[in-house]
Amino acid sequence: MQLKDNTFLVTGGASGLGEATSAALVAAGARVVVADLGSSDGKATAERLGENATFAPVDITDEDSFAPALDAAESLGPLRGVVHCAGRGGDRLRILDKEGNPGDLDSFRNILEVNLIGTYNVLRTAAARMARNEPVDGERGSIVLTASVAAFDGQIGQTAYTASKAAVHGITLVAARDLASVGIRVNTIAPGTFDTPMLARLRSDIRDGLAAGVPFPKRLGRPEDYAGMALTLLENGYANGETIRLDGAIRMPPR
Repeated sequence: MQLKDNTFLVTGGASGLGEATSAALVAAGARVVVADLGSSDGKATAERLGENATFAPVDITDEDSFAPALDAAESLGPLRGVVHCAGRGGDRLRILDKEGNPGDLDSFRNILEVNLIGTYNVLRTAAARMARNEPVDGERGSIVLTASVAAFDGQIGQTAYTASKAAVHGITLVAARDLASVGIRVNTIAPGTFDTPMLARLRSDIRDGLAAGVPFPKRLGRPEDYAGMALTLLENGYANGETIRLDGAIRMPPR
């Protein structure tokens, strides 16, 4: 898929992985809708990226909220690709607390609502728009989802987060097979320990310890690393149904 002069939508586009992806797409000559919460810095991010970027406030779990973002994208041209970065971290809750009480069910449910239901909402509604496109080289669109290495190496306290991200990984091949009939590819990136706003809240010694645990290169992942992979998956017409671990060969320990 050609990036230049095509239209893409990036969820979570106001910061971290999404912001880097939005910037990379604009630099490649694409038109980009930066989709993020109304309370985010999405408007400022889009203004900073220039005339080829537009902000659309969204709640990925709400169909009525997400439809206007898709409308905004289609006002710029056929929607050819979506990179779905929006999501939330886990609450680090054990299945049983120190007193032996069961973990909070509402916390588990909320994480699934955002990371899994939100992902499926983006997938299904974006695919419906792309399916209307005229095919180019047999392809109508490309969707990149975001899982996590926690999908494979979940740590103690990550039950909910791991469940949500493992489900995104599980959806990937099924979605690629399902949408093959309409010429839409689906792939997923599973990032490892990345230098994002979530990790920025940690003490520097903890961040250094996380970086030291990466076999090579011994550093935290950079948002630009994710963006580069996302653009590759958008462009490469033979990449389909894959979950790509982007983690410097790390395998997370139990805790």
